[in-house]
Amino acid sequence: MAKSPASIVEAFVVNAKRAPEKTCLLFEGERWTYERLHRRAETFAAALKSWGLEPGERVALFLGNSPDLLAAYLGTHLADGVVVPVNTQYRRGELGHIFDDAGVRLCLTDCERRPELDRVRGDLPELKAVVEVGEELDDFLKGAGNHEPRLPDGEDLAVIAYTSGTTGRSKGAMLLHRNLAANAEAVCDAWRWTADDNLLLTLPLFHTHGLMVGAHGTFFSGASAELHRKFDAAGVYDALLEGSATMFFGVPTMYVRLLREARGRDERPRSLRLYVSGSAALSPQAFEEFEEVFGERILERYGMTETIMNTTNPYEGERRPGTVGRPFPGQEARVVDVRSREPLPAGEVGEIEVRGPHVFKGYWKRPEATEEVFDRDGWFRTGDLGSVSEDGYYTISGRAKELIISGGYNVYPREIEELLEGYSGVSEVAVVGLPDEEYGERVVAAIVRDNRDLTEAEIIDFCRQDLAGYKRPREVVFVDELPRNALGKVQKHLVRDQLVDSEGE
Repeated sequence: MAKSPASIVEAFVVNAKRAPEKTCLLFEGERWTYERLHRRAETFAAALKSWGLEPGERVALFLGNSPDLLAAYLGTHLADGVVVPVNTQYRRGELGHIFDDAGVRLCLTDCERRPELDRVRGDLPELKAVVEVGEELDDFLKGAGNHEPRLPDGEDLAVIAYTSGTTGRSKGAMLLHRNLAANAEAVCDAWRWTADDNLLLTLPLFHTHGLMVGAHGTFFSGASAELHRKFDAAGVYDALLEGSATMFFGVPTMYVRLLREARGRDERPRSLRLYVSGSAALSPQAFEEFEEVFGERILERYGMTETIMNTTNPYEGERRPGTVGRPFPGQEARVVDVRSREPLPAGEVGEIEVRGPHVFKGYWKRPEATEEVFDRDGWFRTGDLGSVSEDGYYTISGRAKELIISGGYNVYPREIEELLEGYSGVSEVAVVGLPDEEYGERVVAAIVRDNRDLTEAEIIDFCRQDLAGYKRPREVVFVDELPRNALGKVQKHLVRDQLVDSEGE
């Protein structure tokens, strides 16, 4: 039996040597073979070494989807570096915290995001170089010396992926190379992903779903991917009609938009081997309508930054709407009582815990936070509430920490509340998520103001300066007071109920 690769980059290199002329990526009509991407990655690794990158130092990737992003990702690992993927929608405050916390030494970016990075660069003494894709990257690569790339050890740190906490303070999840490889192997096994597949990949590569599922699975299996800069419903529909894709991964918002696109088209795509949805709950209505229109039952799964993929509906068997299936091969999950931490019987709601080789090492520079989420037997507390059926299907019923998921992105209310509380004219604020047909949930701010002239437009414009688009309130509702309990804590469930009730009037 062949030994499993210790890292994603090892799996990629093996496949590049096995089939160098095979298409790895198709990007905007340009074909990238495995050999071409391999050479580009090795050149980037050598350039990093010539520049002075030391083992374990951090390289940030703050740019849109492109082959160069993936070459830099692989190349950083071949140079013994650690990758910090950065959300392309992040603004000054978010960038400053992540770059400072991770101690980023070099950042690869593009012309669209360079100005935002330049706004904070003066406050980041550890950031020694910013390389922009294009002429700057070409010049950087010309400095590559004769450095022999090294395949990383499975225990080496591979990625620091930032995920916000309920206080809004981002924490860096430390993922080892073995975590990434083990999860990719489990996903490929569960979804029957082989070298014959061609993934239509439109998810952002800074995101776990796009990078650690889409790209990793492609590299691990030796498959191909048609990479898009971003999701565009018309463009994706056209690509599906073209017929070369065998798989498509998306978030519920994407599927809602594809259904909308289909209503305006006469032609339907041929059957795909696999449609996958995750990052937020897919409504049973969307599940059923997609099956009716596209003739396919979407496979829902459940994952998170700290663990990548946890559970999945079966490839062969019942894909049950409203559930996220069972644990991936070689992984475990259970539901425990929130207080006693004792396992609960089937059907009872508690906190979901997971365990296995996919679970991250801990939070970067936060040993206390790490200790809080692990028990002595290695079970990781996900913070998600849910239940498991008698036959092992898991259902997510809520977020223990008031997380909002809008369009597949995690939004933590406290981060937005803290920003708004510092704005003149705002006395109190509570941010909640309300049901939304397109985004799953939309961000709504309930504000008590002490300046009656304060407007919704003014608040939203203020948020635009420091928050990514998906975090900004889509609505601002001014209220006379916020409901509180006897201890003075805002009762957000009552805020949410009041806003829902006002919409129905």
